[in-house]
Amino acid sequence: MAIVRGVLPILPTIFRASGEIDEVGTRRVVDYIVASGAQGIVFPGLASEYDMLSRDERLHMTQLIGQWIGGRVPFIVGASAVKTDDAVAYAAAGAKAGAVASMVLTPKVFAEDPAGMRDFFRDVHAGSGIDIMLQNAPAPMGIGLSLDKVAVLAREVEGIRYVKEEAPPSGQRITQLTDLAGDSLLAVFGGAGARYVIDELTRGAKGTMPACEISELHVAMFDKFLHGEERAARDLFERTLPLLNMQAIFRWRLTKEVLKRRGLIENTFVRAPGPELDRFDRVELDALLKRLADLLPPEVAGK
Repeated sequence: MAIVRGVLPILPTIFRASGEIDEVGTRRVVDYIVASGAQGIVFPGLASEYDMLSRDERLHMTQLIGQWIGGRVPFIVGASAVKTDDAVAYAAAGAKAGAVASMVLTPKVFAEDPAGMRDFFRDVHAGSGIDIMLQNAPAPMGIGLSLDKVAVLAREVEGIRYVKEEAPPSGQRITQLTDLAGDSLLAVFGGAGARYVIDELTRGAKGTMPACEISELHVAMFDKFLHGEERAARDLFERTLPLLNMQAIFRWRLTKEVLKRRGLIENTFVRAPGPELDRFDRVELDALLKRLADLLPPEVAGK
């Protein structure tokens, strides 16, 4: 069995101005991510506004995205849910659509119930038959499990083979978790929008799972690091960091604004609450993209 590793961008859900899902735009972004050289695609994650999607929307889009990917790269399905039955359904739908693993946030309802959390993950694995990537995110997104508890889950639940570690300091925690879990895990990934990616890779992370608006730059960064060109990887990291810091504030809106400027989507509508870009932010985004103009296609700069 091949181990999932590398750059696994989170696919956003693209909407029309009406708020309905734009399947054409979403498929266009899928094809862009594959063309960027990414080693996989994740949907739906936090950057997909998964908690703003209905159950039927998630199941429908999971089936479509599996078709669109068509085995070109590994598909990791997001199966985070409050209820166990929903998480099982999402993971099973992913498996049917060709997903190789399900990414699942540690449920808040089991924060003080280790046995309940263990049984939850066992049920998700049993109901889907695919590997689990435990997403350990801090509050308010997740519960930020201690590394001891994550390692115990990895040992006790056969299906947990990957962890996406996002609780700070992520670099230190990736090193510690790798040591604690031993061969219970195939790989630990970094998250947090790739804002700490070099530190995470240096400490043993097998990849990163950022938003997708500059996927080809993250792929180039990872490839250079993998081939021992750490200085070149750091140069790319430093070039992209100001944009990633802006993305940390505006999240989905920044991602979609850049995708629109790249000609990949027609509308930047988001369902999730959060700050919106004002005219000064747009001027700042212009400046940041111009500083990346030699690394990105020419249509991005100056829009």
